[in-house]
Amino acid sequence: MSTETAASSAGAAVANKVQPRLKQKYRSEITKALTEQFGYTNPHQVPALVKIVVNTGVGEAARDSKVIDGAIKDLTAITGQKPQVTKARKSIAQFKLREGMPIGAHVTLRGDRAWEFMDRLITLALPRIRDFRGLSATQFDGNGNYTFGLQEQSVFHEIDQDKIDRVRGFDITVVTTAKTDDEGRALLRELGFPFRSTDTPQ
Repeated sequence: MSTETAASSAGAAVANKVQPRLKQKYRSEITKALTEQFGYTNPHQVPALVKIVVNTGVGEAARDSKVIDGAIKDLTAITGQKPQVTKARKSIAQFKLREGMPIGAHVTLRGDRAWEFMDRLITLALPRIRDFRGLSATQFDGNGNYTFGLQEQSVFHEIDQDKIDRVRGFDITVVTTAKTDDEGRALLRELGFPFRSTDTPQ
């Protein structure tokens, strides 16, 4: 295959790449809805997804290295990306913690990976939570970013139920370009986040 043919094929592959479902919906429907709701005059004012951070803490990891290995394995399965290990910044004697010890792991998802993870989270994982009544709509940080917790990894289809070493919870932070919590909340609601109506600010 010539260099020109290879380059042409590569370009066609990029052009034909299927965009994540939620990303398509954002571009075709949600940007228009948010513009009408908030009266934006510039497309760059419309809130957008920046990244998603999935984090888990493993306090016992300081005493058992298998715990951090399990957290890394679960995070890799759930996100499709290798996690970064979070290490203690200082020693704390009462917790038998030394500086540099692993205390958790996290993954930062950007681009299509973030969109695809969000889609799986909303459509597959959250509905599997027992007695799920919706997410709190008040856990924004004042700048349009949203953080919530999941109590166990088993809600994700990617986790093999028979190979769970221990129940492990996660914190998930959705970072957006929204300037206010109202705008961030509106963006996530349009994307399908199931907020509880009882605590949604009007």
